[in-house]
Amino acid sequence: MTPTPPRTLPEWLAHCERLHPHTIALGLERVAEVARRLALRFDAPVITVAGTNGKGSTCALLEAIALQAGYRTGVYTSPHLVHFEERCRVRGEAVTAEALLPHFERVEAVRGDVALTYFEFTTLAILDLLAHAALDVVILEVGLGGRLDAVNVVDADCAIITSIDLDHTELLGPDREHIGREKAGILRTGRAAIVSDPLPPQSVIDHAREIGADLWLVGRDLHYGGDRQQWQWRGRSRQYGGLPYPALRGANQLVNAAGVLAAFEALRARLPVPAQAIRNGLAMVALPGRFQLVPGTPALVLDVAHNPHAVAALAENLDAMGFFPTTHAVFGAMADKDVSAMFARIAPLVDRWYFCDLPTARAASAAELQARWQAQFPVAPQTVSTHATPSAALQAALAAADPADRIVVFGSFFTVGGVLHEGLPRLSAKHV
Repeated sequence: MTPTPPRTLPEWLAHCERLHPHTIALGLERVAEVARRLALRFDAPVITVAGTNGKGSTCALLEAIALQAGYRTGVYTSPHLVHFEERCRVRGEAVTAEALLPHFERVEAVRGDVALTYFEFTTLAILDLLAHAALDVVILEVGLGGRLDAVNVVDADCAIITSIDLDHTELLGPDREHIGREKAGILRTGRAAIVSDPLPPQSVIDHAREIGADLWLVGRDLHYGGDRQQWQWRGRSRQYGGLPYPALRGANQLVNAAGVLAAFEALRARLPVPAQAIRNGLAMVALPGRFQLVPGTPALVLDVAHNPHAVAALAENLDAMGFFPTTHAVFGAMADKDVSAMFARIAPLVDRWYFCDLPTARAASAAELQARWQAQFPVAPQTVSTHATPSAALQAALAAADPADRIVVFGSFFTVGGVLHEGLPRLSAKHV
């Protein structure tokens, strides 16, 4: 019997999970071949964003400013927090499942016997949608690495490399220099290469020079600084003063915003952006799960910090919040993450831990996280518990917390997404 073809988005996603024996299979040959069969091309300028941390925020800032300038935007980011459709936004809105279906069908129709991973298939479907959406600018977030990531099948007009640190070392290399070389694979000859990391690996600079990319570096081609109220930015030929700080919280967002303004200067001939659009975009940008403060008591922070560098930024932002009698942490992570380094950085700020299982085979179990924490801090107070889901862990934290306390939900996208998927719970009676 011929299997019934998928008809709904969940059916297509299940189909994509069955096509390739591996979750991750780096390499562009298969994706490039299917893209060729799709005749995939973009008439609008394309900005590609790679890096260890700050990619999602950078894409959100690019989108917000471009929307304020009146441009029709298309954005691809991954992973999603709650719904797959979040991965693709057109003109500021997440696409519908129905809008995606024809593009899944097109990929399936042309791929023949090419075995694509889930990420490769879904990336091609979203790229195909964006290519047919009559856009003014396309913003693409690289999933993993850069050189061999499926998104790199597109030759971007401008590439941004955000902060680089250790993550996915088993695939990308053991240090920042190796990882930087992989990220630099998104750069193109003669096209803008914006490096917003203030201390980039030398491998990024070397590769940009080897291929003749138009390299922009912090301190040479772009400069920024500010006081408590506002900040200023200067590029090669433009400068802006009196800028509002990005609405995305955290000191690290200024690094991302500086790279974004450089990208707009580099593309000004095709994508001119007035100063007021920059100010409005900075003030109005929003992105769930990035040091997101949920109104109410106790204080609730959601952050997808899932590697040591991101957790260090989270810790700095938590420090800046002021005093809380007790900080409760809900945490879940993938098994391949350097949780010891994450614990070391944030442990001084956390009084009680609520470890949770996550709905993916790649995740460390709550019991494993507890064992690793207790091995690292054997003389610390045993204020640790394990829970079956992120939502259950948050409920336990809420039950234990006083109104003046703070709860931090962080780690994998599955951790924050699990909390958001269930809906943020009502505060218990003692918090009302």
